Amino acid sequence: MQGFRHFSRLLAVLGLLTLAAACAETNLAVETTKVVTRQEPDVSGPYKVGKPYQVKGVWYYPQADYNYDETGIASWYGPGFHTKATANGETYDENDLTAAHKTLPMPSLVRVTNLENGRSIVVRINDRGPFVNNRVIDMSRRGAQLLGFEQNGTAKVRVQVMKEESMLLAAKASSQGGDVFSPSPTAAPAGAVTAQALPPAGGSAAPAPAAPAPAAKQSAVGSVKIPQLTGQVSVVPVKATNIFIQAGAFLRQANAQQLQRKLTSLGHPTRITQFMLNQQRFYRVQLGPLASVEEADQVLQKLLDSGHPDARIAVN
Repeated sequence: MQGFRHFSRLLAVLGLLTLAAACAETNLAVETTKVVTRQEPDVSGPYKVGKPYQVKGVWYYPQADYNYDETGIASWYGPGFHTKATANGETYDENDLTAAHKTLPMPSLVRVTNLENGRSIVVRINDRGPFVNNRVIDMSRRGAQLLGFEQNGTAKVRVQVMKEESMLLAAKASSQGGDVFSPSPTAAPAGAVTAQALPPAGGSAAPAPAAPAPAAKQSAVGSVKIPQLTGQVSVVPVKATNIFIQAGAFLRQANAQQLQRKLTSLGHPTRITQFMLNQQRFYRVQLGPLASVEEADQVLQKLLDSGHPDARIAVN
């Protein structure tokens, strides 16, 4: 009998050791999965461009713009939205390298460069926003940390779509199913909308139709790989930039000069600059330079309140 008890205890010990080994193997597998998830862009959400949508009286027109390159003010969002659903159905993680944009396809890969310190990273668009003071992009908390503006809350940035990589990522996401049209965003950061992008021709612009996911052409993206979002920070040379409020853009210089005269009462320097778009010359009226983002927000609100709904913040 004593030998039987000894044998039973031996079996029990072996069973516990086997269970412990299995648990350790399971934990190792979980940790390995976490590492892989952090490094490779998550395409768990379907590819979505989105129908035109309205937030606080302002209409936005999502489109697949793979030539997107814009400067402006970035903000970041985190604790209040952590673990909530993003506009393309993923779960928002403030520690991931993601961002919200008002119109770019989801997912898209963009390079964001802080024009104040030259720090540059690649993030994935998976949400809609920001909808406050004409910000151009809403970074995750981790993205803001890596770019060096978490404490300040905002920064002057340049946002550039990575064309071939985004097309490849879109094709990969599309293969997982899902409609290219997304519903109006419900989980994006909310706030009072105070700005709307200027139409290219100085007047009302027709809504741009949402484009389907582009096919990944072998000649264009056959040798391109989706970069791993490891949080690697590049430091690139940047030139000094200033903040302006763009009040309007016109085809006729006389109209720009008329608006410039009206804005002199605000007490800020004004200027008229020229730019070419679709082989047409435009004249834009800007106030500034302004000393800070806070001052720009105040001047922008004055313009909006005084009947200039197309006014927006510009960085150049």
